[in-house]
Amino acid sequence: MSLVSPTMEGFRAAFRHPSLTLAEIVWRWSVGGTATVLFFFGLFEFLQTLPVSNRELLFLRSRQPYLVGQAMAHILQGSLSRAVISAIVAALLLALLWMIAASAGRVATLRYLLEYFRKRFDAVVGVSSVGEKAASNHNRGNSLIALLRLHFLRATVVLVAALCVVGAAILAGFASPHSNPQPGVAFFLFLPLAALIAFIAWALNWFLSLATMLAVRHDDDVVGSLVAAVALCQERTGAVFAVSSWTGLAHLVLFGAATTVVSVPLGLAGVLPGRVIVLAIIAVSLVYFAVADWLYIARLAGYVCIAEMPEAISIPQLTPIPSAPVQTSIDRDEPILSDIPGLIAET
Repeated sequence: MSLVSPTMEGFRAAFRHPSLTLAEIVWRWSVGGTATVLFFFGLFEFLQTLPVSNRELLFLRSRQPYLVGQAMAHILQGSLSRAVISAIVAALLLALLWMIAASAGRVATLRYLLEYFRKRFDAVVGVSSVGEKAASNHNRGNSLIALLRLHFLRATVVLVAALCVVGAAILAGFASPHSNPQPGVAFFLFLPLAALIAFIAWALNWFLSLATMLAVRHDDDVVGSLVAAVALCQERTGAVFAVSSWTGLAHLVLFGAATTVVSVPLGLAGVLPGRVIVLAIIAVSLVYFAVADWLYIARLAGYVCIAEMPEAISIPQLTPIPSAPVQTSIDRDEPILSDIPGLIAET
């Protein structure tokens, strides 16, 4: 094993420096809050523009699924296209806001983590990295531009994945024509395609997020950061896999715990007031998002630790096994079989 555990170092850095988690929460929740406010504001404004006649209102109050569906289809007729166009424009603006906020926040947190681990390893190894720091401070503006481009690629991956899911649904729909509908077959064809698309999108998103760290570390462009990410994964595969696995497992446990806690007020829906249930769900969700951001900082710190770890302490230290000295010369004083008297007579 190596002398330093990147996973433990990542958790230690996230625990000792809560300001990193606070900075992560600020930019993430700013984008999320803006998206939430914009969604509800656009929804209410859209609903106010819909004309509702007395007949449609009567159908809605009947609570019959067929009549309600007919009323909703008639109300949304001619206005749904405007809602879709408005949603696309809002999504593009939110993606632009996310790219800017994520790039600025990631530069701030990564530079702090780089300085932290460089000082820590300088104290451990006893070798100063002033030259490397001076080189990293030479063109710091390049890292922000590279991060903007990398986050644009991440947003593009999400958009392409959504389009691929729609395409998979269309392809699966061919297995269930109107003349012979087979929804079960279409669903079982769509499920593995959607899972494959989600896995590929997740892998690309993870790789691009790793490249953002190396873009700030080397002040390199997009191509250089991607090449550095490939090299890091090849040279220190075990350490990268360990950090990703342990933080992912912790996030999975956190998600299961949050889901269990949320199910408690939902199970008491007939006993507790509706406002109390909504407030409880919001509180648990905020705590979950805060701890998830802390885990993300821990994983990011683990990756920085792997990248900054010197070779002297990253290579596994093997303890040599002592072995007995091998005798290569002949002992002339040792008797041979012919020198032992009576050996032939006894045999």
